[in-house]
Amino acid sequence: MKKVLFSFFILLTTLSCSKEQSGETPSAASFGITQVRLGDNAFTANQRNVELQPTFRLSFPTALSEQNLSSHVLIVSDGASVATNVSLSTDKQTITVVPTTDLPALKAFTLVVRSSLIAVDGKKLDKEYAYQFTTGIDTKDKFDRISTEELLTKVQRQTFTYFWDQAHPSFGMIRERNSSGETVTTGGTGFGLMAILVGIERGFVTRDQGVERIKKIVSFLKMADKYQGAFAHWYNGSTGRTQPFSEKDNGADIVETALLFQGLLTARTYFNDASLTADISTLYNAVDWNFFRNGQQTLLWHWSPTFQWEMNLKITGWNESLIAYVLAAGSATHGIDASVYEQGWANNGAIRNGNSYHGIQLPLGPPSGGPLFLSQYSFLGLNPNGLQDQYASYSDQVKNHSLINRAYCVANPKAFVGYGADCWGLTASDDINGYKVHSPTEDNGVISPTAALAAMPYVPEESIQALEFFYYKLGDKLWGEHGFKDAFSLTEPWFADSYLAIDQGPIIIGIENYRSGLLWKYFMQTPEIKSALQKLNFTSPNL
Repeated sequence: MKKVLFSFFILLTTLSCSKEQSGETPSAASFGITQVRLGDNAFTANQRNVELQPTFRLSFPTALSEQNLSSHVLIVSDGASVATNVSLSTDKQTITVVPTTDLPALKAFTLVVRSSLIAVDGKKLDKEYAYQFTTGIDTKDKFDRISTEELLTKVQRQTFTYFWDQAHPSFGMIRERNSSGETVTTGGTGFGLMAILVGIERGFVTRDQGVERIKKIVSFLKMADKYQGAFAHWYNGSTGRTQPFSEKDNGADIVETALLFQGLLTARTYFNDASLTADISTLYNAVDWNFFRNGQQTLLWHWSPTFQWEMNLKITGWNESLIAYVLAAGSATHGIDASVYEQGWANNGAIRNGNSYHGIQLPLGPPSGGPLFLSQYSFLGLNPNGLQDQYASYSDQVKNHSLINRAYCVANPKAFVGYGADCWGLTASDDINGYKVHSPTEDNGVISPTAALAAMPYVPEESIQALEFFYYKLGDKLWGEHGFKDAFSLTEPWFADSYLAIDQGPIIIGIENYRSGLLWKYFMQTPEIKSALQKLNFTSPNL
């Protein structure tokens, strides 16, 4: 067996270095292949998205000898040949090759033509030929169809397990990703707090279980390292000690702190529990938001006990950090003035975009909108519907940003496999080569399910279309223990095996805000949030 596999390896090595690539022509005593067609079209090198039962036609300049064609022309993958029907045309100059059954989806194959092929006149094929291709998706449903409401509940229930079962066992803090071990995330825990409220409302856990878990998390936050009241990006989930995110990011992270308090304040309002209210209020009031201005008319993202302000990253819009300015403005003890929002966040109006992309106007942000998380994280709690200030209508911002992202994927200017009306969503996520911020201007063919699913409150029809594709068509590869895996590429093809807190959270929360507005309701009822939005000159029907 080893000898056979070794011989096959030598064959493929020979094919990869064939004369076909060197441009040599057949000698008078040999012949070559005139043309290879896939269906009705010319076959291209390394062709992708090939149908599962393709028809290959190989044309030759001379009549071929009647012989056991299947031993000379074959389709191979992973060291084994595929069962095929191989036939010769009436004029004996065209071979047709068709797999007897569907090929596996999203898999690499090689069409091999061996040099043992002989013509009627005795001439031999000039060399071995190899044509590589990759199959497309299997379009059959992978799961039985259920109603949309049932599917939404199923996705929420499965995603909830990340925040309940995958939480750190010591205090319930949320792990950065499913493989993080001791590392827990501050912003992801904020998302987890909101996910627990969804779990209670949907009957995944009881109210008593939910409040017990949240009190456990709050007990961790009370004893964890803090910096002028603010939290670090990462912690050790057992000890509460800061785990540096990078060399100089070993102290306060104001944006992570804000995402945490978005969840804490929502939970405080939801439970209206005396001890929980007191503890969360104490934590919130302890954050010295003005300290993180460093004397400037802006908020700074980081502060380090060893490097102080060396990172010097100003929080300037438009991005995911609007929530930091809202929470800073709402503080009763260390609230920032509206001028800090106007000069620091809005950059005196330079935050505006106003251009149209794919025929859709974008109020704020970078060209084509950037990754979708920019218009999602702050609006897990903030209700954008009817929310306005002097710079934008935020219902237009979140909706149009989502539609531009989708329209780009439909246009698919880079011709990535699978992109379209039912397969869209570019945002920061795991990537084939690690982690990447994906957007219309930084696109490498990777789709992140969280992008389209978290947009459900803004573009429900388009998001549900994507949801059904992800679940029914790709579910055998994309659906797993904690819901949808983090990202995939149908071009490579590649599917992540990871789950990230900051991607799973917006899925369960976004779906719930679409279904009931639950998180919007309780966050917008928070007195400090009402005060903040009024101070910053927002208008909203919820104020």
